[in-house]
Amino acid sequence: MAKIVKKTETTSAAEPKAAQRLRKHLTGVVTSNKMKKTIVVRVDRQVKDTMYTKYVVRSTKYKVHDEKNDAKIGDVVAIIESRPISKDKRWALQKIVRRSEAQAVLGADAETV
Repeated sequence: MAKIVKKTETTSAAEPKAAQRLRKHLTGVVTSNKMKKTIVVRVDRQVKDTMYTKYVVRSTKYKVHDEKNDAKIGDVVAIIESRPISKDKRWALQKIVRRSEAQAVLGADAETV
């Protein structure tokens, strides 16, 4: 006699968290926000030079989807890997870690005026 096993359903809230664990996360600085819903983020990493055994900073630029156009130049942002959105965009803005100091000063001046 064969047993009938019911398939247990997972909650829909648990699926995005599981999917986010599999995605890559990076942190970088916004270098450009001139496109609509797109920012360019520079991510720095340290690589050991083979000849001189000295650590050198290398950087990579990523085009990141910013749905609300929140990020400004100089902001430190966390980005997450996503499905392809366009030819070059494979990353999405997760959160703004720290606002740039220039933007904070401009915002404070605007409030006082």
